[in-house]
Amino acid sequence: MVTTSKKLVISGYYGFRNSGDEAVLKSILTALQEESQRSNVTIEPIVLSIDPEWTTSMYGVRAVHRMKLKEVREALKESDGLISGGGSLLQDATGLKSIPYYLGVIKLAQWLKKPTFIYAQGIGPVNRKMFNPMIKSVFKSCTYVSVRDEQSADYLRGLGLKWNQIHVVPDPVMGLPLPDIATPVRDEAGTSTSGEQPAHAKLPVIGVSVRFWESDRKELTAIAAGLKKLAAKKAVHLRFMPFHLPDDVQASRFIMEMIGDVTSKGSEISMTEDLTDPQQMLEEVSRCDLMIGMRLHSLIYAASQYVPPVGISYDPKIDQFLLRLESEPAGNTRSLDGDKLADTVGGLLDQRSQWLKQHEDRITALKQEAIEPAKQIITYLGRKG
Repeated sequence: MVTTSKKLVISGYYGFRNSGDEAVLKSILTALQEESQRSNVTIEPIVLSIDPEWTTSMYGVRAVHRMKLKEVREALKESDGLISGGGSLLQDATGLKSIPYYLGVIKLAQWLKKPTFIYAQGIGPVNRKMFNPMIKSVFKSCTYVSVRDEQSADYLRGLGLKWNQIHVVPDPVMGLPLPDIATPVRDEAGTSTSGEQPAHAKLPVIGVSVRFWESDRKELTAIAAGLKKLAAKKAVHLRFMPFHLPDDVQASRFIMEMIGDVTSKGSEISMTEDLTDPQQMLEEVSRCDLMIGMRLHSLIYAASQYVPPVGISYDPKIDQFLLRLESEPAGNTRSLDGDKLADTVGGLLDQRSQWLKQHEDRITALKQEAIEPAKQIITYLGRKG
């Protein structure tokens, strides 16, 4: 069998050291590599990054600066196609620049007559109607379109894309593997799979991923109240995990200071330090008994490792992901009740094995479906020779 080499430019929110988006990139790179090994196509990625040197050192792939048009154009010209995604790229909730930028990259590839692939994107919210015809025009010219939830698919269908043009798949991070050499994860009895006892195995570990959102910090205040109440009733290890540095570190410290000392009740409190490697963060999450998350990918990390996720919704994407697990958030940032959060977490800790039995098959299916876009892209490039 003759092996052909194909260059693919990958566009997304990369190089910003946001653990969730870096996990998306790592997941896409891993899925493409695994699928290429099953075919006669070898992939050479070229990542558009805000920090190309860092991206190259982190993933061992070529990268060019995402804001330097000449570099982007040259990379696209020499490529065999463009992947746009995943993540929430096409949304205007965080500003007006995201949608024009990402559509512009796709359109430039199309002008250069390159196939364009939308990879498990979560689309929206799109609050400004002026963007609708732009998205419609660009997406109708794409070779392959996949989105990570039915709401994104419904939005595109509303623009006129046909139902069979859109594949609904899980977020790519559902397929992210643990590092090749990972610290053993605890089993249900609280011991590690190697038989060794981790330092904190005596306590249930509750991962906590938070971010700033409400201007008055009322959601963080409610989380702090809930965790303080929980730690007073049940000995636990509260493990804060900042996904976006440095902002999430500050949000975590805000809560930790409000909680105060928990050691008198037998609990512990700690925070991960400077974790930017997505697989290392995934390993951290895999050691938890439960994950409280505002960041979407903290919940996806947890579910992918069969760790019960407790979502706090600030954006519809949180609700949409939990819906795929046949679950719902513990509350939203506008009206979060700390007492309810404590009761939810405490109850789920007590019923963790039941949760796993109810959700294990669904999670396994989602993990397998997460690599479908990579299969489709490799198959298309293989047919083109």
